[in-house]
Amino acid sequence: MKNILCFIYQWIVFMPLFILMTFLTALVVMCMAPIFGNKFWGYYPPKWWSRFTCWLALCRVKTRGHAHLDARQSYVFVANHQGAFDIFLVYGFLNQNVKWIQKKSLRRIPLVGFASEKAGHVFVDNKSIISRRITIEKAKAQITDGVSMVIFPEGARSLTGKMGPFKRGAFHIACDLKLPIVPLTINGSYDVLKRNTRHLKPGRMELVIHEPIPTDGLTEEEIPALISRTKEIIHSALWEKYT
Repeated sequence: MKNILCFIYQWIVFMPLFILMTFLTALVVMCMAPIFGNKFWGYYPPKWWSRFTCWLALCRVKTRGHAHLDARQSYVFVANHQGAFDIFLVYGFLNQNVKWIQKKSLRRIPLVGFASEKAGHVFVDNKSIISRRITIEKAKAQITDGVSMVIFPEGARSLTGKMGPFKRGAFHIACDLKLPIVPLTINGSYDVLKRNTRHLKPGRMELVIHEPIPTDGLTEEEIPALISRTKEIIHSALWEKYT
């Protein structure tokens, strides 16, 4: 009975309202960001769209660790990638002005892709070394005046809820710009909406914000150790079923 009620709610209530709010948010960003800049209009409308989505999905959200952050400081946030709701959880509840590194395929989503571009998010192109370098340079250009970057170094959502290998891009950006890395642990989003399924399952989600890791002075040879340390910190706060 519970599954039937969830199915009815998802398709009769959640999806129509989610589509409407997505359309309105994208429209606001597309109209306002090019005129007034994306620092405000590329962040606050999507932030409240993300919060609304979590609440509309009947998810209970818990956060901790905000005291580690300074709103005037730029960071490179690095998080595990459990599911589609990771974006809503981080965007809505991190309370830091952020831009995203996104897969290039997301640019083709009607309205959302164009709005993301106008909001200042960066699309990853992994076709060649040159295109990856261009992506990194675009990302660097967005991280100014207290604006931060969020990157999922696994590159794709988890199939099991557990973490996979980390790629180096986020750590190169942080070291090049001498910005602190902030590990983020995401719990619960895997169960809310698993990869390769359309079945929404309301539940608990948690965002854990860890202490920043300084990168100033680190060399290329020290990046593997930084990646390992970051991954260990994220892993330390995972719920037991995801370890």
